[in-house]
Amino acid sequence: MSFLRRRLGGDRAGDADRQPPMAQVSDEDVDAAEREHEHEIMRAEAERLDDLRQRQLRYAGHAWRPPGQGGERRSDDEGSGQG
Repeated sequence: MSFLRRRLGGDRAGDADRQPPMAQVSDEDVDAAEREHEHEIMRAEAERLDDLRQRQLRYAGHAWRPPGQGGERRSDDEGSGQG
């Protein structure tokens, strides 16, 4: 409901008390807050997953993937003018 109030312009005085204007917040503060939030998410994810799943996620980028099949040309392109 608070989203709709903000979106429709209701209770603007209450919104100003809750959060400082963005012009007063420095980029360094925003970056630090974002890094802290990411660390909290990573900690929560580590607590949620067991060791096996954490290892699978850690090495997923090194896993073998089969080569892509096919190319640009398709079977119904035989009559199209490429020449």
